[in-house]
Amino acid sequence: MTLIRPFGPQIPIIENSEVIVVGSGIAGMVAALQLYPRKVTLVTKTQSLTGGSTAWAQGGIAAAIGDDDSPEEHAKDTLNAGAGLNDKAIVDILTQDGVDRLKKLIEAGAPFDRNLKGDIQLGREAAHKNRRIVHSGGDSTGIHIHNWLADAVYKKPSISVKPSTFAWELKVKNGHIGGVLVYQEPHGWIFLRSSFIVMATGGLGQLYQRTTNPLEATADGLAMAYRAGAEVADLEFVQFHPTALADPNIKDNLPMPLLTEALRGEGATLVDETGRRFMPGEHPDAELAPRDVVARSIWQRLQNSKGAFLDLRSIFDETSEKRFPTVIEICRKAGFDPFNELIPVAPAAHYHMGGIVSDRLGRTSIKGLWACGEVAATGVHGANRLASNSLLEGLVFGCRVAEDIKKRKSPHNLNIDIEIPNIPEISVSNEEVNLLTNSLRKNMYENVGLCRDFRGMRLAYKAHKNLALKINHIESQAGKLNCTLDVIRSWGELRNLTLAGCLVTKAALGRSESRGAHYRLDFPEQQIEENTRQYLKLKDFEDPFGLQEDYSNETKKQATSSLSA
Repeated sequence: MTLIRPFGPQIPIIENSEVIVVGSGIAGMVAALQLYPRKVTLVTKTQSLTGGSTAWAQGGIAAAIGDDDSPEEHAKDTLNAGAGLNDKAIVDILTQDGVDRLKKLIEAGAPFDRNLKGDIQLGREAAHKNRRIVHSGGDSTGIHIHNWLADAVYKKPSISVKPSTFAWELKVKNGHIGGVLVYQEPHGWIFLRSSFIVMATGGLGQLYQRTTNPLEATADGLAMAYRAGAEVADLEFVQFHPTALADPNIKDNLPMPLLTEALRGEGATLVDETGRRFMPGEHPDAELAPRDVVARSIWQRLQNSKGAFLDLRSIFDETSEKRFPTVIEICRKAGFDPFNELIPVAPAAHYHMGGIVSDRLGRTSIKGLWACGEVAATGVHGANRLASNSLLEGLVFGCRVAEDIKKRKSPHNLNIDIEIPNIPEISVSNEEVNLLTNSLRKNMYENVGLCRDFRGMRLAYKAHKNLALKINHIESQAGKLNCTLDVIRSWGELRNLTLAGCLVTKAALGRSESRGAHYRLDFPEQQIEENTRQYLKLKDFEDPFGLQEDYSNETKKQATSSLSA
């Protein structure tokens, strides 16, 4: 199959690396640190290691380290939240390994909160039966742990960090990874050649008009791996966090402030505009029901113009400034007083359970390519992720990926011809790129969001295909330009989001039931015969997406079982 995108001259700069890690969240940084003494090149498109969703996490890390808890109980809660699609073997790895990994993090000096006795303080969140959530800095766990890891990365001489570097395309030859094409400011196009690459690029929250995810959550890893021929799965399952602050002044392209699950774990309630508490009538666990249940309950009230509010007044006291400093700052910045008034909330895209199919060691269907963190689809979350399992996943599988790579000898680097892709001159038409991106995000939020049906998803799918064709046409007319990182990144992210939108929509159309985070108004019940995971491979959308190599078209469903070798 010939490449859809026209290519230009040979890449002038080629760099060899023993291992490349793409992404700088908890999964990527843990993998890079654990790979020592292997030489690692860590690639991030942000200006420093402060980007990614990890730094935004208000919740903590879940692990059964309490005296009255166990990995088995944690696994049970994870399976209950996953609505029958979890891979139990992978869940057991998460909850059992998670205890040891977290304890080692604590021993290494990670700044977790402690009580007056000096013991690690444990909190509770939705769908957890026990207190097993560790926090750092109250409700600012993500930024504290992220900064602590980033400091360790910068101090490790075996890790070379490449900031302001946008990963454009994975290169595969004879079924084995050969490297990644990147654009780095100010050097330009570079081919990073390596036989070992770890994708830790996070999720796709920016695919939706309303999201809690940062601007860099643009499905880059998912799209690159899919184009390269990697198998992907569970793409229809996009979790919406129930309680994002509904601030009318927030622009659509900016993340919605998150009001952490821990608030409801400590007793905060959800009420309608009359002040009536509504969750006890929706689920036996009320405000502590799984996220998909709470999010839909809020959505229904918003659709019926009844309003939905988080009532913090009963749990806020003189200690709250220390326990929930982020929440209080968010509310006050938006003009709300959480000590004395109700806080309006709305669901927002938060986490993607789907991604690149990977086994218990993070290995994908492409030799030499691993995936960990949110971009991976191990089956650990099933159809709906349990609160505070995401940071734990990054920690556990970042370590497992590193351990697997360290056991392997580096094969000879593959010789691959790499050429500079044509990039349209969009520096004078950023407005058009923004319009295309915002139209895509609005389309996804309205038609492939929290509640879906065939009609809306069919409209979305057609729009995605048309946008992909438009992107291809624009690229086919482009010449060789002296681009900037902003130009490369904005165009590359639009390409990646468009592909992700089509993939998520296709997967959602293929699941004729409601399960976990996937809710269909036209199929509102869960079906026993749909108790399978959906897998997608190349050529499902051959022409519009500039795919490479000769991979077979395959869409399949497979009963849940361990994918591990």
